[in-house]
Amino acid sequence: MARRNEGEHEPRLTLHPESEHADGHEHKAGPTPRNAGRHKARCTPRDEGKRKATSARHDAGAAEQEAPSSRPDQPARRLSWQRLTVLPAFLVALLLGTWLWFRQADLDPVSADALSGGRVSRALWQHVRLTALSALLVLAVAIPLGVLLTRRAFLRVTPAAMTVAGLGRATPAIGLLALLVIALGSGTRAVLIGIAVYAVLPVLAHTVAGLRANDPTLLEAARGIGMSPLAVLTRVELPLAAPLILAGVRTALVLNVGTATLAAFGGGGGLGVLITTGIADHRMPVLVLGSVLTLALALLIDWLASLAETLLRPRGPDSMQRSPCKGLFA
Repeated sequence: MARRNEGEHEPRLTLHPESEHADGHEHKAGPTPRNAGRHKARCTPRDEGKRKATSARHDAGAAEQEAPSSRPDQPARRLSWQRLTVLPAFLVALLLGTWLWFRQADLDPVSADALSGGRVSRALWQHVRLTALSALLVLAVAIPLGVLLTRRAFLRVTPAAMTVAGLGRATPAIGLLALLVIALGSGTRAVLIGIAVYAVLPVLAHTVAGLRANDPTLLEAARGIGMSPLAVLTRVELPLAAPLILAGVRTALVLNVGTATLAAFGGGGGLGVLITTGIADHRMPVLVLGSVLTLALALLIDWLASLAETLLRPRGPDSMQRSPCKGLFA
């Protein structure tokens, strides 16, 4: 009986021979090694899922933080309060200081006669009118000409046309005005043509550069969806080139304000009448008033043009805001 019991117990002692170690100690081969492997196999996908979910939440948070910076700036953000107030405040201070100086100045009869009878306001209005009309004439000539020079049929004549347009800037303004007065006679017509010719190049150069800078793939995509050539020009090319065209218009406006002072030599009036009167008669108050008003008008028009350029600029990357033809007509 004892032997049978010993035989019955022998298989139980040899069920797990791998649990015996070299040191002679016997360890129970419990479920720990096998369950550990199963637990590891079950936890690995769950851990991976947790890590992926955490990474996704992190990426989403980073995207939310970067989203506002990647959006185009709104006009309210681009027009800071410094830009809206500093220059107007300076102009108000300049004009106020000039007015206070004239109140305490002792004007002789010649100076008083040159500044009385509404002559100052009439000269200022004539100057503004000359600037506006010449700017409209420049836009009516330079932008259509720039569009034509970027068409395939006129690419060969583009260098020659740009050279001819540059002659207006190469010629001294007073000499160009004198030639036009000789050819057309004195008056507003000759003065307007002279001012416009002198300011054509900036608008023309910026128009050509802006249209050439358009992405060809965008134009091909517009043609691919069935848009006509006129629609591609008006709805794709010109809006994309608008930042450069507006920069050229701004430059032309400031040039027109300065060139319009020479209209006095051609019988066109303007603030140049006050300046030439002050120089000819050696009357400093008249000269100072004409110069200050011309400076204030140029700064005011440049400020208004900068605001219009910012508000009318299509929303896009900052690379569109820089003019590649800067210095071309300097």
